Amino acid sequence: MPVRLPLLFLSAEDVRRALPMSAAIAAMRLAFRQLADGHVSLPPRQHIESPGNNGRALVMTCHSTAHQLFSLKFITLFGDNRSKGLPLIQSIVMLADGATGEPLVVMDGAVLTSIRTGAASGLATDLLARPDAAEVAVFGAGVQARTQLEAICTVRPIRRGYVYDPDLAAAERMASEMSTLLNRPIECVASPAQALEHADVVCTATTSPVPVFDDAGLKHGTHINAIGSYRPQVSEIPPATVCRSRIVVDHRDSALEEAGDLLGPLRQGLLAGSQFWAELGDVLLGRSPGRENPGDITIFKSVGVAIQDLCAAACALENARHLQLGVRLPNGVGALPPVSRGD
Repeated sequence: MPVRLPLLFLSAEDVRRALPMSAAIAAMRLAFRQLADGHVSLPPRQHIESPGNNGRALVMTCHSTAHQLFSLKFITLFGDNRSKGLPLIQSIVMLADGATGEPLVVMDGAVLTSIRTGAASGLATDLLARPDAAEVAVFGAGVQARTQLEAICTVRPIRRGYVYDPDLAAAERMASEMSTLLNRPIECVASPAQALEHADVVCTATTSPVPVFDDAGLKHGTHINAIGSYRPQVSEIPPATVCRSRIVVDHRDSALEEAGDLLGPLRQGLLAGSQFWAELGDVLLGRSPGRENPGDITIFKSVGVAIQDLCAAACALENARHLQLGVRLPNGVGALPPVSRGD
C-alpha cells in the first residue's frame, strides 16, 4: 500500500522567503499565459457576507492542466479588524495534486495574496507602462500598497516614489520602510495632486468606495494599476479617467461581475464594453495591443483570479522545498516530488 506523503505547512515568513518578487512576477507570466490559452478551470469566486460584522469571506478555486494542480483559497476581509489589532485580510491557500487529489501544502494566504497581487501589477507595468517610466505614486499605505511599490521597482528603473494616504502617519511609516527596503527615495505627500504631479506609474491599493484622485491631475502617458476595488458598487478611479484610457483586465468575465471602476461608467453609458475586451494574457501573448502611443493612458484593472494564487503557490512550494522551509505535518513520511512548472 503506498505511503501517504506528508503535508507541508508554510508560515507567512516561509512564504515571504520562498516567493521573492522577481519569482512572483515570473509566476504571473505563467498564470496569465495559461489563462489566455484556456488551460485553466476557473469557477466564479464565491462571496459570503458576515451580517453585522462588516466582513465577508471569499472562496477561490482553480485547476491548472499545465501544472496538474488544484488550488483553494479561503480569504476573509473584516473592515473593523484594525481597531481590534487584527489584520484586515486573513487567508489560507491549499494545493492538491491534480492527478491524485492528494493535498500537498497549506500556506499563509494573506502574504501570498499581497505578493501575487503586486506581481500581477508588476507584469502589467512591464507590458503597458512607458519604458522610461521613472516615478511612481501609490495611493494607500497598507500591505498591498507595499507590494505594488516593490513590484513596480522590480520592472522599471524607478528613481523616486510617492505615497499618499489620508492617514498621514501610516503613509510616513510606509515611505520610511520602503525607502530602506528599495534603497531609493520614497516620499510621503500631503495630497493626491502632489502624488500625481510627476508620476509615470500610479497604483491604487485602497478600500475607498469613491475615486481617490482627480482626473485633471493625471499626466499624459501614465500607466495605472487599479487593484483595490473588487465590488461592483465601489470605484477608486474617476470615470473620466476610465473613459479616456486604454483598459486591460486580468479576466474579462470577472471584471464584468466585480470591477466597479469599469461597471460604473458602463452603467452610465459612458464606456463601451469593447473598450476593455483586452485581457492581460492576450497582451502578453501579442494577441491584443497594449500601449500604442507614448501619450496613452493605460489602466490595468485587477479584481484577482485564482490562477494567480495557484501559480504563486506552486512557485512558493517549489522554492520552499529547495530551501527546506516549512513544517511537515504528521500524516505520512517521505520526500515530496517536485512541482511541474508547466507553461
